[in-house]
This record gives sequence, structure tokens and C-alpha cells, in this order.
Amino acid sequence: MKDSKQKINGWLILDKPQGMGSTDAVNLTRRMFNASKNGHAGTLDPFATGVLPIAFGEATKIIPFVTDGDKIYEFTLKFGTSTNTDDLEGAVIQTGGHIPSKEDILSVLPFFLGNIVQIPPAYCAVKINGERAYKLAREGTSFEVPSRNVFIQSLEFIKQISDDLFCFKVACSKGTYIRALGRDIALKLNTFGHLTALRRTKCGFFSIDDTILLENLKNIVYEGCRQDSLLPVQTPLRDIAALALSVEDAVKLRLGQGLSVKKYALQQNVGQTMAAYLGDCLTALVRIDENKISPIRVFNFE
Repeated sequence: MKDSKQKINGWLILDKPQGMGSTDAVNLTRRMFNASKNGHAGTLDPFATGVLPIAFGEATKIIPFVTDGDKIYEFTLKFGTSTNTDDLEGAVIQTGGHIPSKEDILSVLPFFLGNIVQIPPAYCAVKINGERAYKLAREGTSFEVPSRNVFIQSLEFIKQISDDLFCFKVACSKGTYIRALGRDIALKLNTFGHLTALRRTKCGFFSIDDTILLENLKNIVYEGCRQDSLLPVQTPLRDIAALALSVEDAVKLRLGQGLSVKKYALQQNVGQTMAAYLGDCLTALVRIDENKISPIRVFNFE
């Protein structure tokens, strides 16, 4: 039987609603677009909202370029109480912690800048001996989540909402757990804390301005019109140097063959990744070696 799924290429930047997992968002949008293939870049917990890039078709080949990019989050931290998930969806495990002043909070934020070591929350997707940590935590199994090194570019105090609720903004590297960051800020202040809100406003190249609400997407009746919501496959590659190809060399790259560095005078670009185009059509991502231009990812648009 002929596959009725459509070969759709591009990026859907979803403003993910709270309560929906990233995989659920991928599965739902695949059905909405009747698409043959899609996947997400940069997981968001069901608790979190905001920028979730979803790649369709050929765009899935450059998911790592988005996933590896820096992220920006806004989060609300409640002091005085901690939970077993470090957010409001978990069970309360500690209460009665003191509420720090704004001045005290500002005094500890510099300790979380630059390269820091984090221990992810027990309820996370890290694998422990082949099992997800959150599964082991739900089963009551005793385990330790390994620490990880992350980079915090900036951490800003935004405002105080109430006596115990404070808002922050953080720019950070891939792999940073904001729930753990909130927990650790509270611990640094000799109290307890957990997140009550978390919103991602930037993921790699994409920002909140690029997003579409799920409800707005649902209100678009026709699949063809929904495709107008997609950004081009090459969108997150706009900051990568471009290489203009001849027709002959475009064919070679698509066949997995290398090209001469000297022919394109790229001796100064050794070690770089470039986006190779035939006209306006993305042909491949290439690596510039000393003697050869080697294809990393090859794109096939039908």
C-alpha cells in the first residue's frame, strides 16, 4: 500500500503549552501535518512552556545544530519549600525555610556564573544503568545522578512577585537544568526552593518571536495552509558561512564524494563547518579539512 504521508521539510517553532511533553508535541504535529518524519530539538519538560523547535523531513538532519546552541529561560522560584521534583508538580519534602531578601538573592547570583557543576534533579531523563532516572525515582529505587559541567552566561533577577516568589532570567549552555539551578540558589541562601514556572524564550537560533501557539495551529483547517507556518530548513544555518557550488560539485557532494579545498580557496577555513548551496538550494553541510571538503550531511529535496 502506498504511504499517504507527506514529505514535508522545514521547522515548526512551537510555543509548547504546559502539561505536554516534547515527544507528545512531536507526535501531535506529525499527525496535524500528515508528515512522514519529524523530531524535536532541545527537550522541554511537561512543566515548562516556550520555544520547542520541531524539525520536519530534511530539517531533522541539522537538529544537533539547534540542540547544541545556547538557551534562554525565564523562571519563577518559590522560597521556603522544596519538592522531590524541584518544581510545583512534585511532592513537598521540606517546609519552613526562611525567605531571603532581594539583597541576599543578588549577593549569591554571581556564584552561579561561568562554568559550574550541577547535579540534575532525581526526576530527570538521565539514564542510570540503562534506566531513566525519573522511572527509578518513581519506583523508589535508591540511586545517584552524576554531576555535569554546564556554563551560565548570565543570570538576572527580574522582579519579586510576592513575599516568597521571585522571577529570574538565565542564558545557559546545552544540558543545564533550570530546576537544579533554582534549587541550588535556594541552598546557597541556606533555605529551600522549587520552581513554580519555567519558560524557554530562546533555543539556539530560534526565539519566542518565531513561535506559533498550538491552538492557532489547530485553527488552521487545511494541511497545506499549515505548511505556511514552517520556516525553511536552512534557517538555523544563517550564521554559518556559505559555500556556492557548481552543478558538477553539487552532484559529487550528494554522492558522498569530497571536493578540493584549493579549488575553492578555503585553506583559511580549515576546521570549519560550512553550508554548501547550489543556487538557493541547500546541498550539504561540509567540513573543511586540509586537503578536502567533506560532506557531513547531504540534503535531498524532492
